[in-house]
Amino acid sequence: MGTLKDKTLFISGASRGIGLAIAKKAAQDGANIVIAAKTAEENPKLPGTIYSAAKEIEQAGGKALPLVVDIRDEDQIKAAVDQAVETFGGLDICINNASAISLTGTLQTPMKRYDLMNQVNARGTFAVSQACLPHLLKAENPHILNLSPPLSMEPKWFAGHTAYTIAKYGMSMCVLGMAAEFADQGVAVNALWPKTVIYTAALAMLGDQVKPDYCRTPDIVADCAHIILTRDSKTCTGNFFIDEDVLAEEGITDLDRYAVKPGNPLLPDLFL
Repeated sequence: MGTLKDKTLFISGASRGIGLAIAKKAAQDGANIVIAAKTAEENPKLPGTIYSAAKEIEQAGGKALPLVVDIRDEDQIKAAVDQAVETFGGLDICINNASAISLTGTLQTPMKRYDLMNQVNARGTFAVSQACLPHLLKAENPHILNLSPPLSMEPKWFAGHTAYTIAKYGMSMCVLGMAAEFADQGVAVNALWPKTVIYTAALAMLGDQVKPDYCRTPDIVADCAHIILTRDSKTCTGNFFIDEDVLAEEGITDLDRYAVKPGNPLLPDLFL
């Protein structure tokens, strides 16, 4: 296959960061991108809106449909999916990228933040997948891709940020369950997670906690997503992919171009 030309991708949280990078990579093939995100107006602290993303996607060679969607609201999700299908004639790919994060301990996590993470990460992923699936089932090579980590019950992945881990693992459990549920119908459901920290505008908001010079750019995740999404959905499902491993399978081992500052040691990401 090798190309996403004329494929329609529904991407949550595609106004910036990893979601936008995946969208622009697909746009280079001539894909249709549904930008399902909340940001319609510029935020000086967090650059990027659905409209600025649409412009970048179109400049890259794709077609863009920017839609204001809060994935905590199932009515907004349904309306966005309906509009996407009406505009582009169907859906081929669902990418659950939107995520909320708070790396806080149990006593430091307000229930409002707990609820936000679980509503966006676990529930939002389930709701978006559920809304897209009736259309994916009609597609030629349908994929769901969740930006979530491999599952592990080791306590070290929970200690320090139990609430966040529960929320991210909720996304990964969607992969585990849905991959098995829809395997016979040919819908691929996979997870993708970076080996190292990816520097994005959202990460920059954490302040000095993460130094960009020891991170990679979102391009590595975008390139890996493209590889996965062009594989045969009937034989590529139920995987918890790590970006470096995906590239290695394709014979790509020189990853310097993905470093913010080539030559620097890289920070390992959570959950690995």
